[in-house]
Amino acid sequence: MYVPPAFRDDEVESIRATICSAGLANLVTATADGPIATPLPLFLDETEGEHGVLYGHLAKANPQWRSAPTGEALAIFMGPEAYVTPSWYATKQETGKVVPTWNYIAVHAYGPVEFFKEPERLLEVVTRLTNSFATAE
Repeated sequence: MYVPPAFRDDEVESIRATICSAGLANLVTATADGPIATPLPLFLDETEGEHGVLYGHLAKANPQWRSAPTGEALAIFMGPEAYVTPSWYATKQETGKVVPTWNYIAVHAYGPVEFFKEPERLLEVVTRLTNSFATAE
């Protein structure tokens, strides 16, 4: 993802806050048959790995978990976003040389992906997912 230096946020706590507040991500994996993406609720376990580990649950019918990834996965989290009209810029009145833009927050989290089907691990992940989003109500 291209990020202009003036808008880059490398603060780990800010990135984690965006991930936790978004909840839903697009999980993207590259496969021999092409990319696959699934909107997926994910939670971040900050106690695992160098930067934390994301967990989610794909439905058994979803082919993404059966398609061997070729490289790292990408989880895309989106935060607040809004259209920014050119009329907000003072230079609009002065020169007319402004363009509309979009203001947004996004986190692209890259890393290895592991799909598993052991009942105990699945139950733990689904329970944690349910508990993490149920408490947000």
